[in-house]
Amino acid sequence: MAINLDKMVNLHHSAVKVREQNMEVIAGNLANANTPGYKARGIDFKAAMNQAMQHSPTSNPNQMASTHDKHFNLRASTAAETLYRVPGQPDTGDGNNVDAQTERNQFLDNGMRYQASLQFLGGKFKGMKKALTGGQ
Repeated sequence: MAINLDKMVNLHHSAVKVREQNMEVIAGNLANANTPGYKARGIDFKAAMNQAMQHSPTSNPNQMASTHDKHFNLRASTAAETLYRVPGQPDTGDGNNVDAQTERNQFLDNGMRYQASLQFLGGKFKGMKKALTGGQ
């Protein structure tokens, strides 16, 4: 019986990738908290996951796969769309709408969810290893 690893871990792998992209966006917001005119950005996790799952290898099994990074990219990009956030605080006068405390909270929340996704992914591999070795 063939084991399809893509089907087994695709959801958690996609979640880890989207969480990683979200961490980068939030870190950028924090880094630019004092930059005049900078607007806070964010990723809609649900929309990004839907996009990632639509473009997953299991969504179209007949789709060609590249075996070398110089091959043409035949899949649509799975990068999450970065959107501007609705400001939670009034403009400080310089056009910057980043609320550092909100961004820190978002960063911590996303970090915990990232860790959970990694643990789920690790659990899938532990279960597979246990099944293959007979629980030894």
